[in-house]
Amino acid sequence: MKRTSRYVALLLLAVCALVVAACGSSDDDKGATTASGGGSGDKVKISFLTHWAPETVRSFERITAAYEARHPDVDVEIRAVPFADLLTTLRSQAGGDNGPTMASIYDLWLPELVRDGVLSRAPEANAAEVQREWPANLAGAASVDGATYGYPNEVDLYALNYNKALFREAGISAPPRTWDELIADAKKLTKKDGDRITQQGFGLISSWAAGTVHPFTSLLYSNGGELIADGRAALDSPQAGETFDLVDQLANKEKVSSAQMSTADANTTGPYLENFVSGKTAMIIMANWWESALRAGMRDRFSDVGTAPIPVGPSGDAPHSVSYSWLTVVNGKADEAEQAAAWEFLAYLNSPESGEAGHSGMAGLLQSMGILPSRTSDLEAYRGDLDREFLKAYVEELPNAKPFPIVLGGQEFTESLQRNLEALQAGQMSAGDAQERSQADAESVLESAAG
Repeated sequence: MKRTSRYVALLLLAVCALVVAACGSSDDDKGATTASGGGSGDKVKISFLTHWAPETVRSFERITAAYEARHPDVDVEIRAVPFADLLTTLRSQAGGDNGPTMASIYDLWLPELVRDGVLSRAPEANAAEVQREWPANLAGAASVDGATYGYPNEVDLYALNYNKALFREAGISAPPRTWDELIADAKKLTKKDGDRITQQGFGLISSWAAGTVHPFTSLLYSNGGELIADGRAALDSPQAGETFDLVDQLANKEKVSSAQMSTADANTTGPYLENFVSGKTAMIIMANWWESALRAGMRDRFSDVGTAPIPVGPSGDAPHSVSYSWLTVVNGKADEAEQAAAWEFLAYLNSPESGEAGHSGMAGLLQSMGILPSRTSDLEAYRGDLDREFLKAYVEELPNAKPFPIVLGGQEFTESLQRNLEALQAGQMSAGDAQERSQADAESVLESAAG
């Protein structure tokens, strides 16, 4: 067996530890189909639904063109929609004649899509490949009740991103390690024109569920708290109370965050990104996948971007970022020939056969966006790239990361917490009221989903 670098070994161990396969149950299992290149003589048309940006879609088109050249009986179409429309598009079109055959999905959605019969169970050969070629817990994250429903693709987590040039200008020599340091630094880094913030010391995110909730969860985890514990909403804990208070302090009491500079658009870009790129946001908690957007926007100034662990709260013991994963799945309502062709294409896309230098085509797409691939052979192929300055801090924090809870009702849980956090960020609700409302909403969502 080849020896991997320190970062690959670290990543493999961390992936095995941080992804949890608590994915709900399904009474509507369609059973396995048999993957084949099958040809009745007619060309089989399959489609792949994604939220990737145009440049990534163009790279994907080169992979599909190579596949079609080798499989002239298959036509692969790529459909891209804004992230905000991805789940609704999959749900609404899955049963239609022109519904997407394959889709890239967030692991939080898996339990409900399986329960509702939207997804196809992986054929035996594909399931065996997933179990063999991916770390065990990541393979489990693509499974429900022991049945595999897709190919794991990526692992994402959060870190503190900061502008080193703005830190130097403010006389700050290192990123904050604690919440007290975070607040003190954010105050030094904030500039105002009267009451209007022109440079925010710390950026929050709104108008996007994960962008609002995941940074909050990273701070909560780094303060010793939980979102859900033993199947029960845990937002009524003292640790959670301190985290709501921190948001209130940043946004309303110290006024080092601007609600006007925080919004995201349907593509998960928008003002929150533009303000960091333009040097109007000094610090923000964000995921590794936005590296490509930062590089494109900042160009020569990308070297000003620093990454650091999540600052630790007064009740915490160490930084603990939230982590989550994505997978590619097949529409369970597509016809048998389309499902078979789709599973065969996904096997190709996620294997070294579709890429270069030992990595898969999927891993190449992910790495172009600054995203961590998850197949064991892809980690080996990209071992040198995992050591680059921006990504290194994320890789080093993987052992301490904790997964976002994958439960029935998870998306509704996230959206209800988003609404309360955004009301708090905008000064429309006190920290105490936001905590109380969030706990009550979470209890209601989880109870409804379980019932």
